[in-house]
Parts: sequence; structure tokens; C-alpha cells
Amino acid sequence: MTDNPEPATHQDAPHGYITDKARYLARLKRIEGQVRGLHRMVDEEQYCIDILTQVSALTSALQGVALGLLDDHLKHCVVDAAKTDGDDADIRIKEASDAIARLVRS
Repeated sequence: MTDNPEPATHQDAPHGYITDKARYLARLKRIEGQVRGLHRMVDEEQYCIDILTQVSALTSALQGVALGLLDDHLKHCVVDAAKTDGDDADIRIKEASDAIARLVRS
């Protein structure tokens, strides 16, 4: 009985953000701290506007991560796919377009 390995998918390939992985992880760790701070503010029943200000800062931080990942996706995943296979490039562009649509709706 032979194992037929499945063809590689985009999820098997190195991702564009990998060169900035440490930076993304550091940013996410700061965001995690912001979420804990926000939780603490609500628990301590702090002033609504102060909480909303922190929600806004957290939203901006998450959007920064999302935009960085989108930029990396376009620069690496989409460009690499376009160089090798037109169908794969179409898929990557569609993924990017869908991600942008989700970001705009959020």
C-alpha cells in the first residue's frame, strides 16, 4: 500500500510574514496586554469614555496587524503565485480581495 501525498497547498508554503514573525508576535503580545487592561477597566467600572478610548486603541492595533499581514500576503504570496502559476495567482488575489472586504466591514 503506497501513500500518495497530497499536493502542496498554499498553507504548506512559507508565508510572507515569516520574516517578521517576531515583530508580529511582539505586537500581538502588546495587544493581549491591552485586552487584559480593557477587561480590568470594565471590571473596575471605570469611566465609559476611558474604556471606549482603549477600545479604539485596541482596534487600531489590530488593524495595524491586519494591514501588515495583508501587505505581506500581497508582496509574497500573491507575487510568488503570479510568477509560477496564473490560476494560483487568481486564487491569491481573490483571497486578498476577500480579506480586504472583511476588513472594510469590520
